[in-house]
Amino acid sequence: MNITIIGTGYVGLVTGACFSEMGSIVTCVDVDEAKIDGLKKGILPIYEPGLENLVIQNHKEGVLNFSTSLEKASKNSNIFFIAVGTPPGEDGSADLQYVLKVAEQIGQTINEYSVIVDKSTVPVGTADKVKKTIQKQLDARGTSGASIEFDVVSNPEFLKEGAAVNDFLKPDRIVVGVDSKRAAKVMKRLYAPFSRNRDKLILMNVRDAEMTKYAANSMLATKISFMNEISNICERLGVDVENVRKGIGSDNRIGYSFIYPGCGYGGSCFPKDVQALIRTSRDAGLEPELLTSVEKRNSIQKHLLPSKITQRFGEDLSGKTFGIWGLSFKPGTDDMREASSLVLIEQLLKSGATIKAYDPVAMDQAKKEMPENWLKNNQLEFSGNQYSAVENTDALILVTEWKAFRQPDFKQLSQKMNQKIIFDGRNQYDPEEVKEYGFEYHGIGRETVYPFN
Repeated sequence: MNITIIGTGYVGLVTGACFSEMGSIVTCVDVDEAKIDGLKKGILPIYEPGLENLVIQNHKEGVLNFSTSLEKASKNSNIFFIAVGTPPGEDGSADLQYVLKVAEQIGQTINEYSVIVDKSTVPVGTADKVKKTIQKQLDARGTSGASIEFDVVSNPEFLKEGAAVNDFLKPDRIVVGVDSKRAAKVMKRLYAPFSRNRDKLILMNVRDAEMTKYAANSMLATKISFMNEISNICERLGVDVENVRKGIGSDNRIGYSFIYPGCGYGGSCFPKDVQALIRTSRDAGLEPELLTSVEKRNSIQKHLLPSKITQRFGEDLSGKTFGIWGLSFKPGTDDMREASSLVLIEQLLKSGATIKAYDPVAMDQAKKEMPENWLKNNQLEFSGNQYSAVENTDALILVTEWKAFRQPDFKQLSQKMNQKIIFDGRNQYDPEEVKEYGFEYHGIGRETVYPFN
């Protein structure tokens, strides 16, 4: 099948590469000429394991193409995926200006029956707006546009950053919202290669599919915030939350996924989608008490590590140096959006601390995300490796649980650090093992060496 995907960000590029891997002819369109030129040369704008090989190989074979012209891309295609950004507005609602702009262009371009697929994360009712926008453009074309039929489909993505390629190629479910049998037939054929061992396609109404995406991400965010709240209670009661996690996770009604206490969730999905669903609920006349609490708990959790550090060292951190391991919001990606590390670094710098930071992948992206004043006063240094990041430091702070940080050389850490103190923002280390090497250990929801008041 011949597919056009508008947007070469995280969702669009993964979608395009994976469809081309399964035999479809794909053209990815973007207005960013530099990005398109880079993709043609095999230079990706994002880091995602396995994606680079798919892009380079399929582009070489001619089944994955890149263009800045939607008009040219559409000549051989009647399936269009809208995969542009929907950033949060000031009120938390999803900004649909890019989605609707693409819809306008599609309405000006199509010349035969087409299926327009909303792949971007969009609030309930967006498909209706896309449909009206396209129809308006067709009507403006007069006789030439009057006879052109189309359907708008909702096909939300459920990709985990760091595992997106595998998630797309081997999905556990494929949610498709349609309001016509004709569109359903097209989508079934398109996704047939991904459902050979069993039918993974879940057909539903368009609005149901739009809601499913927000409900899924909000549920996962809720699990994280719930466990973070439990961890804070545990800490005040002298309870090790890791034992509690194992105890409740063994209940198959709960499971182990997304119940790891930490220093807050980030990324492009959970914060934005929870906020958008809150706004949608309020617009519908319902105050979403639970979702509001989920968002509030996560915001508080991101300040937990700075709070622990100032409780240990005092409010004035002048003269103190901290090594930070991990900058991206999660391992397996260079995505810095809403990363907990940004909150931590800001608070430490404001308190006068000097920081040495290291991340296996996200260093360049981190520099782009950070305000210029953070980088100009010599308080923040990016280190070449994880061990140079702890030289002459007063504490190590683990923020992102990359595999390279799982079993560090504690003897080497002992020799390099001024003070043997670890703040474990992901409960990655065994407190007893760390203490055997003479380290003072502070985790999330675990017994600590000082009491909370």
